[in-house]
Amino acid sequence: QVQLVESGGGLVQAGGSLRLSCAASGRMESRNIIGWFRQAPGKEREFVAVITWSGLTWNGRSTNYADSVKGRFTISRDNAKNAVSLQMNSLKPEDTAVYYCAAARGVTRPYLQPNYDVWGQGTQVTVSS
Repeated sequence: QVQLVESGGGLVQAGGSLRLSCAASGRMESRNIIGWFRQAPGKEREFVAVITWSGLTWNGRSTNYADSVKGRFTISRDNAKNAVSLQMNSLKPEDTAVYYCAAARGVTRPYLQPNYDVWGQGTQVTVSS
């Protein structure tokens, strides 16, 4: 059974950067999508970004982002480390949340949480103003 472990969270000032990592251990068993989601205090968990290496694309791309993070966040995969990173730049206080990574098999709507069957425990990101 695959396990996902997030790391890299912390406290940063507005305008700063953080790099989150999602490390996978165990057999992915054809899971070829990793998504990042976040949950702010008092709010529902929401989609942030996703990457696939399945050959499936969304609008011709192997990555997809929520509108709120486009141009600021970049998701990438490190094959050698079996990990997916989320580089977060120009952070804002509203980015404060617990960030989760999750794994799924090829899906056409990667922003839907029920499509993911393996989740990490989350890492806290706090952006001060």
